[in-house]
Amino acid sequence: MEAKPDTTRLFLALWPDPAVRDALRGWRDAWSWPRRASPVHTDKLHVTLHFLGDLPTARLPELAAGFALPFTPFSLRFERGEIWHNGIAVLEPSEEPAGLLALHAQLSQALVGLGLTPEARKYRPHVTMARRAAGAELPVDGPVVDWQVDRYVLVESRGGAYNVLREYS
Repeated sequence: MEAKPDTTRLFLALWPDPAVRDALRGWRDAWSWPRRASPVHTDKLHVTLHFLGDLPTARLPELAAGFALPFTPFSLRFERGEIWHNGIAVLEPSEEPAGLLALHAQLSQALVGLGLTPEARKYRPHVTMARRAAGAELPVDGPVVDWQVDRYVLVESRGGAYNVLREYS
């Protein structure tokens, strides 16, 4: 029997600093969740840039180096929650700043350069607040979250835990 190659589940994300993470937690905690809802744990709140999936662990050094790109810092503002049709509760930014879209596009090109395929669907930046959240009551006036983005990260997802492997600033 052939051995299964060692893989690591990866994604690229905007990773909040403690103050932004606290503000995002404030949003999450202001919602009234149905019993079946599964709110996202505070240490997992983030904005995904690209989900990479399970990739060979042996490629980690090459991938980490390949995602090191210059970018211009930008601001994200969150001030409204929404429940998507599939029961995912999210915070979406008030607008999609040019800096965010440029970073997403640059990382898409880096993925292609590394022999990977970016997702085909349109990018919808958001912070997931909970899953199975259909019927949740959104706060009328949640806290405004102003996030000054000056870094992004490569994250490993293993057994439900997230581990930042590399930070890019």
